[in-house]
Amino acid sequence: MAKMNKLLRETKRCIILFLGSVIYAAGLEIFLVPNNIIDGGVVGIAIMASYLTGLPLGVFLIVINIPFIYLGYKQIGKTFTLSTIFAIASLSYWSNIFLPIPGLTSDLFLASVFGGIILGIGVGLIVRYGGSLDGSEIIAILMDKQSSFSVGEIVMVINLFILSAAGLVFGWDRAMYSLVAYF
Repeated sequence: MAKMNKLLRETKRCIILFLGSVIYAAGLEIFLVPNNIIDGGVVGIAIMASYLTGLPLGVFLIVINIPFIYLGYKQIGKTFTLSTIFAIASLSYWSNIFLPIPGLTSDLFLASVFGGIILGIGVGLIVRYGGSLDGSEIIAILMDKQSSFSVGEIVMVINLFILSAAGLVFGWDRAMYSLVAYF
């Protein structure tokens, strides 16, 4: 009976991690990316890299996260790392699936608000069930153990730098809309 309960818990966790990744990818590809609005963290860096190179977003989501996943494995644990790998791989896959779908709005404010809400729902499910979509969260978790700052404060500082870089790549108005989506 204990094995069955564990199997059910793990199946539920995988389904919710998958669902969170699909929701997050939809928010990215249907609202933010078509309007050159980014999210913070590795996802934001991946969006800018994809824009600058023309390579698919999913490639950068995986490649840029590799060193952070390794750190997470060494410092946080196997379950967290496997959950994170699964979530990032799902996000990468679904971002490519949603890519051909045109954005639902070209209104930058609406795209920022609705994209941010949808991303928040997706990442909330993933974090709640033990995973992460972003290497910056892993760095923040590790730094939290050695500093007086919370994970949220550390992620916010990292994201301010990344969102500032968006101003250089997409223009300062898009960086400001990215801040709206982030909040």
